[in-house]
Amino acid sequence: QVQLVESGGGLVQAGGSLRLSCAASGRTLSSYKMGWFRQAPGKEREFVAGLWWSGGWTGYGDSVKGRFTISRDNAKNTMYLQMHNLEPEDTAIYYCAATSRSRITYDYWGQGTQVTVSS
Repeated sequence: QVQLVESGGGLVQAGGSLRLSCAASGRTLSSYKMGWFRQAPGKEREFVAGLWWSGGWTGYGDSVKGRFTISRDNAKNTMYLQMHNLEPEDTAIYYCAATSRSRITYDYWGQGTQVTVSS
């Protein structure tokens, strides 16, 4: 089992920045991939960004490329999502997730953190 706890959401004006954190516990993550997803009211869940915990790959959804950066701190077992130039369309609940690198489906999810961008 992997436990994931997000933090760092909040209310920000358009053009502002936020950094989300996802603290992981329960297993060694070296063979895992982790991702950030978001879901806005009335919309499907959307992939935002992902990485291999051991390094070698990061990926981003088209809507956030060039504005968001995913990273992790091995010592703290924490993943981050640095968000710049936020837009009202970025308003959503943001979730972190984890799964084995060999799997497509993410098995472990956090409870989510709300990000609201005002215009």
